[in-house]
Amino acid sequence: MNLRLDPRSGERPPLSSEERGSVLIPKHPSFWRRLFAFAGPAYLVSVGYMDPGNWATDIAAGAKFGYALIWVLLMSNIMAVLLQSLSARLGIVTQMDLAQVCRSMFGKKISFALWILAEVAIAACDLAEILGSAIGLQLLFGLPLLAGVVITALDTFLLLFLQSRGVRMMEAFIIVLVGTIGVSLGIEILLSKPHWGELASGFAPTLPGDGALYLAIGILGATVMPHNLYLHSGLVQSRRIARVPGGIRNGIRFNIIDSVVALNGAFFVNAALLVMAAATFYRAGYHDVTEIQDAYHLLEPILGVHLAPVAFAVALIASGQSSTITGTLAGQIVMEGFVRIRLRPVARRLLTRAVALVPAVATILWAGEAATGDLLVLSQVVLSLQLSFAVIPLIHAVSDRRWMGQYVVGRTIRWAAWLVAGVIVALNLQLAYEEITSWLHDAGEWSWLLWGTAVPLALGLVALLGAVTIIPFVERLRGDATPVQQDVHGPLTLPDVSPAEAPRRIAAAVDFSNADGAVLSQAVAQARHSRGAKVVLLHVVESSGARLLGEEHLDRETESDQERLEAYAAEMEAQGVDAEYDLGFGAPVEELVGLLERHKADLVILGSHGHGTVGDFMHGTSVERLRHRIAIPLLVVPAEPEASEST
Repeated sequence: MNLRLDPRSGERPPLSSEERGSVLIPKHPSFWRRLFAFAGPAYLVSVGYMDPGNWATDIAAGAKFGYALIWVLLMSNIMAVLLQSLSARLGIVTQMDLAQVCRSMFGKKISFALWILAEVAIAACDLAEILGSAIGLQLLFGLPLLAGVVITALDTFLLLFLQSRGVRMMEAFIIVLVGTIGVSLGIEILLSKPHWGELASGFAPTLPGDGALYLAIGILGATVMPHNLYLHSGLVQSRRIARVPGGIRNGIRFNIIDSVVALNGAFFVNAALLVMAAATFYRAGYHDVTEIQDAYHLLEPILGVHLAPVAFAVALIASGQSSTITGTLAGQIVMEGFVRIRLRPVARRLLTRAVALVPAVATILWAGEAATGDLLVLSQVVLSLQLSFAVIPLIHAVSDRRWMGQYVVGRTIRWAAWLVAGVIVALNLQLAYEEITSWLHDAGEWSWLLWGTAVPLALGLVALLGAVTIIPFVERLRGDATPVQQDVHGPLTLPDVSPAEAPRRIAAAVDFSNADGAVLSQAVAQARHSRGAKVVLLHVVESSGARLLGEEHLDRETESDQERLEAYAAEMEAQGVDAEYDLGFGAPVEELVGLLERHKADLVILGSHGHGTVGDFMHGTSVERLRHRIAIPLLVVPAEPEASEST
């Protein structure tokens, strides 16, 4: 890892879930080789701008209003390029992601609230990816939508495989999926034959009728995604750049180029969806096409080509799979940065997916498959409502010389960024007011329930937004000290160090595998180092009979295990070490804990078998679980290379 001290605080910056500096930047190559070395993070981010949630909003906008809302896509893309470039700049300069910066900038209470909102946004995004992938599977293979939703949980293992291969492999896989989406939608554009003159007129800003504002904000939320701002600031740290002014400036410059290229590609994908919907459904008079399934089934009858719906479904599945990977990475960065909780990728993935599965399954069971289109659009509106809480802290940080030093953004970019933030806030406040007013009007005698829930929640979010906006301004005006960039483990305090007593009772856990030689050798070495120490050999019989009957299970396996322990103890005695043995019956970890307590062990030695991900899943990880259950030192010794290969 490429860990460096922060030049202003003298502290080591907190780690993100991705390894810092894992991609080396060549020192003296051509412009294109350096650009290729930096390329990647923005492509991972860009898939969030073309996820299934975009499909729902783009198709609904094109079918209902033709080309009239394409200007919203262009405006959203310009905002996205600006904000993602600022996010990359923040990560490169501070070596912190946006979540870590927010924690240092606002403190624990506000950071906790921002974390909850970020998690809501990630769950909303994952909801769109679940529904998109499930719809794609249904369209291609005829699976029930509910079955497709459940199957999407399996993409967790795809993510684990890609993460084990490194960030470059993940980037390459994402680029292949993005290419698949682009080719598939390019075919759709060729087949739909749009009217280019009408398309050009759609770049003139206008809101043509009822529902246009709702769809415009849905497009904004689907395009400029809040979790991508957290993600980008973390991913750029995978590039190992020289921490000198020239190296940092090059990092900023090449990441801006990377963002412009990748996000403009995402714009063309979204524009292709809207144009396809306008050129087919709007032109044919199908103005109420809000369901992705309806769009799929109408493509062939309208265009008369069987390839059109197939390409549509393939692109949809690729979109869902690519977006779910980046959503998980963003979730890890957000959780680590805001509340310093670090979960294994599989645990984080399953947690995010479980939260998103609940509304997806509930909607399908309660309202039917026809309601999934409305749920997709709603998920994008939720993303838009959360966007301000990520954008405003980002602008504060990159505009503050205390954070950025000489790399602080210029006045023009600063004002442009605040203009973008103002547009986002104004649109969201307008939407929130209209929606809550409509709910109160329609609720009738039940309006008191909304006054007691939705209205206070909305006012609380407005107050939080005000605090996030005002606090950094006030601190700068007062001339407060530079924000402390704390290490992920908190302030540095040196622990009291005193020599520990030598262990008197050494437990050696054996399992009659090729790892036992290393365990017994280490036990002998420890016993000789501590005169008068005794070694206790422990083994757990974990057959199904032993788990059921415990110590009463006296079969041939138990007798054989006892004979082996006797032989091991005799060998220890021959080495000049006092030894005894004991057997446990049942689950290995639980039994070992009991045996260690019974023999009052001061040290336990275990062997490591070198399992991979599949091996750990199949056989379990005793070391990982045991270390959380005991209060004595645990020494793990690896098996010899020859033994490791044969196990």
